[in-house]
Amino acid sequence: MVVVTAGTRWASRAQFFSSGFIFATWGVHVPTVKAHYGLDEAQLGLALLAAGAGAMFGLTSAGRWIGRHGPRRIAVLSGCVYALLLAGLIAMPGYFALMGLLAAFGLVTSVFDVAINTEAAQLEMQSGTPLMSGMHGMFSLGGMAGAASGSAVLAAGMGAQTHLLLVAAVMVLLVALSSTRMLPKAATGNTTGADHSFRLPRGPLAVLGVLAALGLIAEGAIYDWSVLYMQQELGSPQKQAALAYAAFSAAMAAARFGGDAMRARFTPVALLRGSGVLAAAAMTLVLLTDLPWLALVGFAGVGVGFANVVPILFGASARVPGVEPASGIASVSAVAYLGFMAGPAVIGLLARASSLTAALYVVVIFAAALAASARFTRSEEAG
Repeated sequence: MVVVTAGTRWASRAQFFSSGFIFATWGVHVPTVKAHYGLDEAQLGLALLAAGAGAMFGLTSAGRWIGRHGPRRIAVLSGCVYALLLAGLIAMPGYFALMGLLAAFGLVTSVFDVAINTEAAQLEMQSGTPLMSGMHGMFSLGGMAGAASGSAVLAAGMGAQTHLLLVAAVMVLLVALSSTRMLPKAATGNTTGADHSFRLPRGPLAVLGVLAALGLIAEGAIYDWSVLYMQQELGSPQKQAALAYAAFSAAMAAARFGGDAMRARFTPVALLRGSGVLAAAAMTLVLLTDLPWLALVGFAGVGVGFANVVPILFGASARVPGVEPASGIASVSAVAYLGFMAGPAVIGLLARASSLTAALYVVVIFAAALAASARFTRSEEAG
């Protein structure tokens, strides 16, 4: 039995922080990439699709690679490459080279994500203590830090390429150093005869994948449409409207840091049911009120409601009998990722057919569906 030390837990937290920081840095520089290569919206969309295709390929292979080599080795390799590819975002010779880089970027992003989630799931099982919510809180914290620092240094006049090189170097160092404290392969539960291969989710994994997709579609709808909703539907000035995203993100991060205590106190069924009810009620408040400040309170409530959905479902997917944790997480992640990619388009089409307010009732419906389907995590509780 391997003793899970504080250093091991903090190493995993550092990996999640790195993932969020790198992802946010890419987000900060999407306009930079668009301008540097002279892309229109359609060309940028195709480039982003290349990243999505790379991510899907990574998800089909991550379980096998992690099963063979262990989360630590795959995390350090994919995490360092993930960071290094940032430095090439505006250094490619042309558009097609950029698409190739983004395909590789998407691939290592997804593999790194599965590796660190597998490590976090193993730490939970080894220690008997809920940890996954706090890990995802570190991802949120890394995202907030990456976005804030990126905006600050660019506003101060630092060149985009300099910023990308600096972030790449710091993140490679952080990923490499923290990986030295991760669990060794022999301690990560890679049992003989376990199934490491990617599979289209069936049975419990299929249900967990669909639930994760519902959560990420709803979560993505807030990321992409909340600011526009405040401006267009409630007539808020841009400065106030921007607070919708901030309220949602900050509340989600805070709730994730408190989520492990909640997961220790309540069963996955009870916590997922309560989370779904809270998210549905808060989003209903957003859509029914005409007071901008009350809508901001609602968006914060939605963030709290959705904060622990993915940690609960990823934790459950790592405990499906007869399936390696990495393979279970990869399978559920693949379905969830498809939902995340489809979500913005679904909301946009519904908004075009009716109104943005009507379209955002999808968030209410999906949150309610999560609450109603919480019982499907029951078989994993004994994990």
